[in-house]
Amino acid sequence: MGGYIPGTKDEQAQMLARVGVDSLDALYRDVPQDMLLQHLDIPQGLGEMAAARQVSAMADKNIRYRAIFRGAGAYNHYIPAIVKSVTGKEEFVTSYTPYQAEISQGVLQSIFEYQSMICQLTGMDVSNASVYDGGCAAAEAVAMCVDRRRDVAVVAESVNPQRMAVIQTYLFGSGATLVKAPLTDGKLDKDLLLEHLDGRTACVYLESPNFYGLWEDAAEIADMVHACGAKLILGVHPIASALYKTAGELGADICVGEGQPLGMPLAFGGPYLGFMATRQALMRKLPGRIVGETTDSQGNRAYVLTLQAREQHIRREKASSNICSNQALCAMTAAVYMAAMGPQGMAEAARQCHAKAVYLASQLAGIGGFDRAHSGAFFNEFVTHCPVDQAALLDALERQGILGPLPVADGLLWCATEMNSRQQIDQAVQAVKEAVR
Repeated sequence: MGGYIPGTKDEQAQMLARVGVDSLDALYRDVPQDMLLQHLDIPQGLGEMAAARQVSAMADKNIRYRAIFRGAGAYNHYIPAIVKSVTGKEEFVTSYTPYQAEISQGVLQSIFEYQSMICQLTGMDVSNASVYDGGCAAAEAVAMCVDRRRDVAVVAESVNPQRMAVIQTYLFGSGATLVKAPLTDGKLDKDLLLEHLDGRTACVYLESPNFYGLWEDAAEIADMVHACGAKLILGVHPIASALYKTAGELGADICVGEGQPLGMPLAFGGPYLGFMATRQALMRKLPGRIVGETTDSQGNRAYVLTLQAREQHIRREKASSNICSNQALCAMTAAVYMAAMGPQGMAEAARQCHAKAVYLASQLAGIGGFDRAHSGAFFNEFVTHCPVDQAALLDALERQGILGPLPVADGLLWCATEMNSRQQIDQAVQAVKEAVR
């Protein structure tokens, strides 16, 4: 039966008879009785209006922030109204991750356009149709590089801890080795990195800007990695990529990232979008779906799923990935966002992110003890020391409707985006001053 259409009593009886039982309980006869739930403690139903009031009262308990100064992988960016207007159409929402994409030219075209924009944004040759989130993208990229001869993946300790955890899980499952490369002043220590590069090194995974907001020396590191025959995987912030050098220009072999800033709201953590792009030489190792453009028998433009022989439904246990679908609705959202913003709009958003973060850092530096923990250049995030109790400071900010920075080992990780006005920044700084007194 369909997920939205319950079966009638007669239909249920026919299905039970077909499988050879006389009741629904008989379907669970092999389950121990003490594991079966005998009854549900569910209150009597309410009328629509009463239920709406009750749910609204529950929702009112949620904290509504006037300003957000926290990032760490999920960012508060402006989303043009046209993004939701297009992606909210019923024909898109109800097939948000189609399992038979190859039969729909419309879905295939939207994915192809997404892939094309990701290639432009990253400076790479080919993109897949997306994966589940940024952590998944990073781990899948590492899996692309590891083989029997080269089974060591080096990951900078400056990457997002959640992505590090996903990579660690993937490598544990495959039996490969993870080496965490240490930092100096919040960035990958290039001298210590050299000690981990040898004939067994499959890849180095680096994020720039990194978890602490700092720009890594990606081009120099790419040369070091390539000198030992390994691959460089570069994790990027998609908004920053519209203004600064692309991963391709920096010498990366694979580019990955979290696509949430491309038109997706914070939404309590998802659904988000992992983007992956690589150079032509690695195209056949790219996991998941890839949509290609071709012509039909009459010469008209058409779209197809391509390179499917590498998929796990063909290769099964020999496959390097178990990705078999993609975040189609989220990918379309990213494509609509990038098309609506355009290169100039995305570059301007990046400029504002950086400018407002610099202003925030300069204002905090005027408060005793809130100087930056690292000296390097940053994009829209930075770490400051914290001379007072972190929890008390965050509570003080929250009482004024401000979501404060994320506590990290060296202090507090602050973030600013184009959504933060100068007035909001000044109010946050004033709240910090009052909390310190």
